[in-house]
Amino acid sequence: MHDLEAQAIETELTPPFTILRPDDGVSPFIFNSPHSGRTYPSAFLRASRLSAPALRKSEDAYVDLLLAGVVKIGATLMHAHFPRAYLDVNREPYELDPALFADRLPDYANTHSLRVVGGLGTIARIVNEQEEIYRAPLAVSTALERINRLYKPYHAALAKLLAEARQLFGYAVLIDFHSMPSYQNDRSDVQKVDFVLGDRFGTSCPREMVRCTERYLTGIGYKVALNKPYAGGYITEHYGSPSNGVHALQIEVNRALYMNEESLALRRDFLNLRADLTTLANGLIQTLPDYLAPRRTAAE
Repeated sequence: MHDLEAQAIETELTPPFTILRPDDGVSPFIFNSPHSGRTYPSAFLRASRLSAPALRKSEDAYVDLLLAGVVKIGATLMHAHFPRAYLDVNREPYELDPALFADRLPDYANTHSLRVVGGLGTIARIVNEQEEIYRAPLAVSTALERINRLYKPYHAALAKLLAEARQLFGYAVLIDFHSMPSYQNDRSDVQKVDFVLGDRFGTSCPREMVRCTERYLTGIGYKVALNKPYAGGYITEHYGSPSNGVHALQIEVNRALYMNEESLALRRDFLNLRADLTTLANGLIQTLPDYLAPRRTAAE
């Protein structure tokens, strides 16, 4: 299994992600789409009891394309090629569900987080809130192969982008972008808003950054909520450290705004939404440095 997993990654998921930089190279603004990957390894599809369309229900489908315009206006865009159902980089590296594996997990694995209990660990057990992914238990070596070859390089690259930005500009802005279903069984509030902004309840970025984002979105007619029901996942929590000059905000966009959630076909409004998100990015790029850039003293 170890060799088959390695071969699948090497042949079908190389490179595992893309980083698109603006013309001037390094930007303090990094837009990240960790869940829009849509390359499903053939071995993964064979191991799954679900069809490819069913697996794609967990994707943040086409979010990377929605954000394509941010590069031309001076931001960096990073997005995964592997799908969330295969490996979720918006989790701790070893949030693993014992029920998913045929052998014992290493002692350092986090087997009791709420995400693991819900079937949505680093290696997901379910999609669409209830559908089991795999036909049979996995070998632990399968999970470790994905983590070592995909998860760790992804986070190393993201951390490097943020470190470069901090070194050159004194601060870094991470916009972690996701999509949300318009309807969920136990979350009637989701369908009422177009965007949910998550700042980990005020800890991952300054409130002015949230207010600025909300003003731009509401100014062009969108309904926006804060932290409910999405306050930000592992990426926002892990990297967001305003006291250290890294400001992270998670943004969830309602999928019904741009796609048919059953067929995954793009709607005509896709281009309008992409233009609006480019406008949002431009507004943040023009406005936020006034709040986030380190102040120079007269002696400097």
